Parts: sequence; C-alpha cells; structure tokens
Amino acid sequence: MAKRLLRLGTACLLAVLVCSASVAMAAEMTPRMLVPVGHTVGIKLFSKGVVVVKLSDGGTPAKACGLRTGDVIVQCGGDAVTSSEQFQSLLQTCGGTAELEVRRNGDSMTLSVEPERNDQGVYCIGAWIRDSMAGIGTMTYYDPATSTFGALGHGITDVDTAQLMPFSNGSILPSTVKAVKKGEAGAAGELRGDFDLTSDLGGLYANTSSGVFGTLEAEYAPALAQAVPTGEPMTGAAVIRSNVQGDEVREYDIEILKTVPFSNDGRDMVISITDPALLETTGGIVQGMSGSPILQDGKLVGAVTHVLLNDPTKGYGISIENMLKAA
Repeated sequence: MAKRLLRLGTACLLAVLVCSASVAMAAEMTPRMLVPVGHTVGIKLFSKGVVVVKLSDGGTPAKACGLRTGDVIVQCGGDAVTSSEQFQSLLQTCGGTAELEVRRNGDSMTLSVEPERNDQGVYCIGAWIRDSMAGIGTMTYYDPATSTFGALGHGITDVDTAQLMPFSNGSILPSTVKAVKKGEAGAAGELRGDFDLTSDLGGLYANTSSGVFGTLEAEYAPALAQAVPTGEPMTGAAVIRSNVQGDEVREYDIEILKTVPFSNDGRDMVISITDPALLETTGGIVQGMSGSPILQDGKLVGAVTHVLLNDPTKGYGISIENMLKAA
C-alpha cells in the first residue's frame, strides 16, 4: 500500500512539473505586446564616476601615476566621485597625495597621484574628464503593461573613448526635430532638434550595448498608440517608424537584406532604405534615427542601430528579442 501511495505521489509530482513546464513554455512562446513608438527623445545620462577622455601633453601627474584614457575614476581619497566639479574639489582637499580607485576594462585598481598646483594655485592632475552626456535618439518601444521603454538599440558611448558610459542615472525628455543634415558616403548625417532639459518624461535604469531602458513617468502621446505583437525578422519588405521632421512620426519602406542569428553586437540584420521620401529628406540612415522601430507583417521585429558610412542608404538593426533580453 505504501509503495502504491509513493508511486501515486511521484506521478502527481511529475504531472505538476510537466504542467508547470508547459505553462512556462507557453508564456515564452506568447509574443509581447508593445507600442512601436518611433519618436525622438532627448536623452541625458550621468556616469558612475568620471571618465578620463584625454591626458594633457607632456609630463603630468596623471601620466606619472599610470592613469589612462578610458579609465573611470570612482573614488578619490576614499570618497565616491559623483561629478567633475566634485572630483576637482576632492583633489583640493587631498592636497599633496590622492589615492584614486579606478575601473579599467572591468577591473578595479588603486593609483596614487600627486596633484600639482597650476598658475592659479589650484591642484590639477593633467587629465580631461567627463561625467555626463546629452543628445537625441529614438524611442523604440513602450510596454503598457509595465510602463517601461527601450530606445536607441545600442548603448551610449563616450565620444572620445568609444567606450560604453558607466551608468549612474539618467532621463529622457520631449524632443522636436528642427533640421536634418543629410547623410553622404563617408559622412554621417544627423537629426538636429531641441529638447527641454527641465521636463523629464521618465528615468533611465540601464545603459547597455543593446539600448538604453527606463520607466515612463509622465504621459507621452507617442507612447499611447496601438500595441502590436513582437516577432522575428525575416528577409524581405518591412517598414521603419521614424520622426525626421517636427513632431511627425511616419512609416517608411525598407528591405531586410539579411538576418544574422546569434549576433551580439546590435547587428542582427542588414537593412536598406528604399522609401523615396525618406531618401530625399535624410539620404538614408542618420544619427538620431537609432532606435527607430522595424515592423514586418504587423509585428515589431527590431530597431535601427547603425549606418554604413560608405553607403548611408544601408545599415544594421537589432532584433527586438535581443533588446528585450537586455532590458
């Protein structure tokens, strides 16, 4: 009798496990319902620590202590570094010698620097540093179920070091496109616009190689459109949703020339702009269009990420699946 009860209990346990696995698989197979936004937003991001973007010429304290371009200074004299101005203040407090905690390529190290007084009597180390960035990009999607969003399709990198900015905090702001610099072979174009630094729409929670992500905290009209299911990109005709004039978001024809499964660099597909109106306005893909959602057969399948410098009518896109994994 005990054996029969044991078998029955085991059978029930297996049934529960099979049922749970089936539910989990069904959940994974159910497509997300997301709003493909396609409107530009202003983005401001503050780094965790300060990034060394350049070392001054000649012999300097920064060079003498081993500091390198691309290093991130996260502590000075035991205090957390929060901004460029605060770091300068910490150097004055430390005076003769300062212990710097530095992040380099994911590793942490301590460097001992001896600041020198400049002609104004201010302690300096001979390094150019950056603590924030601001610019324009495109919001890819909004998730009405969670109030979260994704934008850009690639990370925000430092313009001088090309490294991913170490993330502390940031936000998005409403933006309007005022002008377009058309792209040409060998010269990337760009969207030029205005955004209000005093009017935050929501906060960022991550800066990743697959995009920036955050939570929408204010009502934002472009995010209140109809949600569509997500899907996988396939070669063939598709459209992108983009804002290249004023506040207007339009759909433009493109061709997905090739898909690259298991890509890890935001180049999951090769795309070609085929819409005459967009080619006339921008010449193809320009800076600021990164994040423009790619739709195919009524599904959100990805976002524009890069342009080919030798041919601005072509570029790359990231799959929505990889964006959501990063989010």
